[in-house]
Amino acid sequence: MKTLGDAWAWLGDPAHWAGDDGVWHRLTQHLVLTVVCLLISCLIALPVALVLGHLGRGGALAVNISNVGRAVPTFAVLVLLLLTPIGTWGDGPTVVALVLFAVPPLLTNAYVGMRGVDRSIVRAARGMGMTGRQMLWKVELPLALPLVLSGVRIAAVQLVATATIAALAGGGGLGRIITAGFNLASTPQVVAGAVLVAGFALIVEGIFEAAERLAPGWTRGTRRRAG
Repeated sequence: MKTLGDAWAWLGDPAHWAGDDGVWHRLTQHLVLTVVCLLISCLIALPVALVLGHLGRGGALAVNISNVGRAVPTFAVLVLLLLTPIGTWGDGPTVVALVLFAVPPLLTNAYVGMRGVDRSIVRAARGMGMTGRQMLWKVELPLALPLVLSGVRIAAVQLVATATIAALAGGGGLGRIITAGFNLASTPQVVAGAVLVAGFALIVEGIFEAAERLAPGWTRGTRRRAG
């Protein structure tokens, strides 16, 4: 309990929130890194998943290959990347490692969502003369959207929690608070940094949950049916 109290006292000290090493600056770095990695991951995974889910071909293989990345620790990937020419690209190794980590849930959820669309609805749309592109954007994607958004939410929360590894490669983010605590042998600072990361992840989770609740009624209804 004393450690928690000391951690709370550390967080309550205004001096720890200001400056380049302060909480606000590290939080901003953490947010930027998370958003950049999430956007890159979405640009890579979602088009592949949507197209393969629409075609119904090769998706299972792509999902299985992407899920191999879940078995490899992100830290190990980061260390290996630091030993390659990519290691000279500043935050490049961290971004690559985090993108590889975020792709599997995005790809899996989007593909499963597309393949989970009622085939009778798809056949009806085809019978109405819709083209493949029209069926993808007007029928399949809207019905698969709850699972797609779920994959984005999972990836975002995982990125927030894992982006702390940036500090190990000399990058910024909330991980720097934790590593600085270890260097100073300050347990309260380490605990405070962990609390900040956990709180940030919970906030991101809450934002996505609120976004899904505020989505159009058909999206919420589809989500309930999918659950």
